[in-house]
Amino acid sequence: MIYGGISKDYASFETATFVVVPVPYDLTTTYQAGTRNGPAAIINASYQMELYDEELGMETYLTGIHTVDPLEIEAGGPGEMVESVRMKVADILLHDKVPVVLGGEHSISLGVVQALIEKYPSMTVLHLDAHADMKDSYQGTPYSHACVSRRIFERCPVVQVGIRSMSSEEPMFIRNKGIPSYSSEFVHEHEGWEKEICGKLTNEVYISIDLDVFDPSIMPAVGTPEPGGVYWKDVIRLMREVSENCIIRGFDVVELAPIPGMVAPDFTAAKLIYRIMGYITSKR
Repeated sequence: MIYGGISKDYASFETATFVVVPVPYDLTTTYQAGTRNGPAAIINASYQMELYDEELGMETYLTGIHTVDPLEIEAGGPGEMVESVRMKVADILLHDKVPVVLGGEHSISLGVVQALIEKYPSMTVLHLDAHADMKDSYQGTPYSHACVSRRIFERCPVVQVGIRSMSSEEPMFIRNKGIPSYSSEFVHEHEGWEKEICGKLTNEVYISIDLDVFDPSIMPAVGTPEPGGVYWKDVIRLMREVSENCIIRGFDVVELAPIPGMVAPDFTAAKLIYRIMGYITSKR
């Protein structure tokens, strides 16, 4: 399957700007399972997109989008899966491509960051999520989806947006470490919120988007939906601001748990990915 259903002329690895990496993994997912089906659902939905971007006035796919085969699942546990993702992304970076990783559960993002930080040591991770994901360990593993932001923070700075659900240990850790963490309420109630958040980033940025950052009214197809989320225009506004002020070195979109017969969330995810690609392309 080729992201966007584009012709092979624009989907070759050699000429592509972007390399899409599907990771159908959900071993540590809690509550509602099914994120292993997320990458395929996103790619299927991408076939229905108009490839002309009406905001940017261009056809982003002309810069080249290559889609690799879905990563093989590691049976040894989430730590091994993280390493598998790291190795795949490291290989992509050797060719100066922009990795676009599709989940699957959020734990896989750690592997992407591990690869990127080797090449871009001053990078900051912009983490959009309903949940802080700052637990030190969860259900017996430090590589759970509920720990991913903490593991990333151990390697590089993290800025969080949309947070509205935490365990008692997490806000204390965030305060003690001085991690910039913005709630969805902050986004809704403060003028110029996107500029304040962007001001916390370094010049080089990796973006990790857990789709439950969105309000369940527009994104019900996630493992752990939380009320009071952000909306399409909010996320697009932030992505635009970041692309205008930083270099986006890669991004992921994770935690889609497709609901049979409900295609809007799948299409929303596919459109979001294409729009971010467009921002990166227009900046270049």
